Amino acid sequence: MPDYETPELMPKPIETRRNGSMGRLIPFDSGWLLVLAAAALLLLLVVGRPDPFRRIVVFVFDGLLVTIRLTLIAFVLILMAGLVGGLGRTARNPAIYGLATLYVEVIRGIPLLVQLIFIYYAAPQLLSGIGESIARTLPALSWLGNSLIGIQLDPFVAAVFGFTICYGAYMSEIFRAGIQTIPKGQMEAARSLGMSYGASMRYVILPQAVRAILPPVGNEFVALLKDSSLVSAVAVADLTRRGREFMSSTLLSLETWVMVALIYLVMTLFASRVVAYIERKTALPK
Repeated sequence: MPDYETPELMPKPIETRRNGSMGRLIPFDSGWLLVLAAAALLLLLVVGRPDPFRRIVVFVFDGLLVTIRLTLIAFVLILMAGLVGGLGRTARNPAIYGLATLYVEVIRGIPLLVQLIFIYYAAPQLLSGIGESIARTLPALSWLGNSLIGIQLDPFVAAVFGFTICYGAYMSEIFRAGIQTIPKGQMEAARSLGMSYGASMRYVILPQAVRAILPPVGNEFVALLKDSSLVSAVAVADLTRRGREFMSSTLLSLETWVMVALIYLVMTLFASRVVAYIERKTALPK
């Protein structure tokens, strides 16, 4: 017979047992209810009134795919640009720090829509002028100058480039803040072990910084998804532009924009919940 008077052998309270595998389960995120509600409303409109809501969804579906593809490609490039800019903003070299700071301050001072329009409409003229100057003054590089004359940018490429430049500046500040939250002792300890500065940043500082910046990075992704509607101004056939085309051909303004708004709402709510889930999974135990 076990001696239940011994504290080590006494039965554990039920509350303590719950701190095992079940206690480590991630609690249900009530935000998913809002996602389901928005998706249910969207489905209800499509099923309940196929004309015009189902026609709208069929018409704008290819634009929806363009929006998703644009957002994902641009976000990957934004992370790369933000990492480079963040490292530049924390560099000890005055030239690198100055260039990174100039990029961040200038780009953040210009609205995104203005940058997109400039890249798509004005940048080709600028490149053509540069090409003419090269062909006229540097005969040896005439091939390069001729290739720039009359250049035209693909709307999708211009949109991705514009988002990368603009959001890369904001992402640079996020990476800078994340890197600077890591105690300086971490870098000193890594260097004392014989690691180079680059290896210390790669294996010690950046892994910790990435965990710290996940919430703002996730917010930037959701903001990028919504701001992708601006590319309709530079001839990209995204969700917003396809909705505008349907409205122009049918004059159904209310129905069209209710459906487009619901599609955006479902996407952004879903992305927000995925970001929240990743944050909880990667959070340090308290």
